[in-house]
Amino acid sequence: MGAVPGFSTISGPRLVAGTASAAAALAGVAVTAGRRARRTAPAGKPLMGTAARFTTPLLPDDYLQLINPLWSARELRGRIEEVIPETDDAATVIIRPGWGWSYTYQPGQYVGIALSVDGRWHWRSYSLTSPPKRVQKHISITVKAMPEGFLSAHLVRGVEPGTIVRLALPQGEFVLPNPPPRKMLFITAGSGLTPVIAMLRMLDRRETMPDVVMVHSAKDESSILFRDELHRMEKAHEDFHLVERVTSRDGRLNFGDLDTVCPDWRDRQVYACGPEKLLSDAESHWKRAGLSGALHLEHFTAVFKAGAEGGHVRYSVSDKEVDIDGATTLLEAGEKQGIQMPFGCRMGICHSCTVRMVSGSVRDLRNGKETSGENTNIQTCVTAAAGDCVLEV
Repeated sequence: MGAVPGFSTISGPRLVAGTASAAAALAGVAVTAGRRARRTAPAGKPLMGTAARFTTPLLPDDYLQLINPLWSARELRGRIEEVIPETDDAATVIIRPGWGWSYTYQPGQYVGIALSVDGRWHWRSYSLTSPPKRVQKHISITVKAMPEGFLSAHLVRGVEPGTIVRLALPQGEFVLPNPPPRKMLFITAGSGLTPVIAMLRMLDRRETMPDVVMVHSAKDESSILFRDELHRMEKAHEDFHLVERVTSRDGRLNFGDLDTVCPDWRDRQVYACGPEKLLSDAESHWKRAGLSGALHLEHFTAVFKAGAEGGHVRYSVSDKEVDIDGATTLLEAGEKQGIQMPFGCRMGICHSCTVRMVSGSVRDLRNGKETSGENTNIQTCVTAAAGDCVLEV
């Protein structure tokens, strides 16, 4: 998934006496290497190794960051170019990725993004709303500010253009096959529209829009994301049909009414994204119809489908111990003990929470997979104790 978050960053010039000339010399090499990096990125490794001999104790990466903050071989970075308001509580963030980014992602995938606030990096993941293009220098995410979401609110209302962020390469399985299904039904609510809009933009741009019914719910018309664009698509494509549901007026979508909303829903591949209640209701509805294989879901939070045995956990560096049950993550248990636990997205994506398990067994609450042994790295935000264990934190 790209560079592992958690590397230290350079907050300012760290040049010591006598190294300014080295930075200037490296700058000339770096500019040339930067121009070539897009075509021959692997060839830069010998250059960086050679340069390191002349820049010790600092690394070539340290000097490159002085020239261009996006030039980093240690971590994937991006620069926020623009923040475009979409609704009262949502905005599209335009980001220019740095070295190491790949535009071969698929519409519907998400990207990890970290922002430094008050000296601490905060990681979250957001769906890419920009479809991949052959010639592209920017990506976009569309963020809805949530009442409990510190980072989302900051991205919508507080972040300034020019801010440097950390990125993790796109991932996710909520994508369309190639070629896309002949008949599709999209069911979204709120910000659940964000991964789907990337799919629709790709189909629209390629002029390959199949038979699509788009059912989107929002509390009122003013909070419907990309509304003008969706209406334009409906006018441009004969087989694209938009159904807007304003929940403050119409109430929430009842899947029992699907025969009226989309009479041939049983014949369509279905892609749904939104609040957990919407997704669980959809899962139950398609299961009852014997059509679970036609339903594709995208969750914005970690879904725990397994439990663990629990056990006695010792946090060796912090010198604290606690008995925890099998439903509490090791991250939560440590925080309750007052331990400064590393964390990021809190849903198993960014790996910021990874620590070393000195001994013992843990279970991944997403899939039930058990990990046992000594000196093994584990993600504390999605694992619980499966017996006694010792963590190096």
